[in-house]
Amino acid sequence: IGIESIFRSGFKEYSRLRRKNASPEVIMDGAERAMRVAMSREDDSLEQNLPFLATVGSTSPYVGLLGTVWGIMGSFQGLATMHQATLAVVAPGISEALVATAMGLFAAIPAVVAFNRFSAKADSLENKYQTFAEEFSSLLYRQVHSR
Repeated sequence: IGIESIFRSGFKEYSRLRRKNASPEVIMDGAERAMRVAMSREDDSLEQNLPFLATVGSTSPYVGLLGTVWGIMGSFQGLATMHQATLAVVAPGISEALVATAMGLFAAIPAVVAFNRFSAKADSLENKYQTFAEEFSSLLYRQVHSR
């Protein structure tokens, strides 16, 4: 869909300016400007949800760590009220704390993997869009200078 949008924008502007018998430079500038605008829109569309993935990937471990600290503090507070410290008293709170850590990592790891994958794919598509626009611009240049 991205390349189609870039093509349509460039060709529409090229055709419009050519019908007006504009100079070759004006035609080329208009077509290239229209393609740049279309590429910018496509780039924005590709990168729309990347900030969310970056935020989840970077903050989830800290949320998990906060849960861990909170759970261990609760265990120690519970331990302080006991006369006899045993593993049975401390274990439930520590296991809950470790679950909080696991949940933070469970959210962060897939988010970081998805961010990296989608970011690389977006970069690849943006490069393809740029290459297409340059090639199409060359074709339009030859066409406009052949009259």
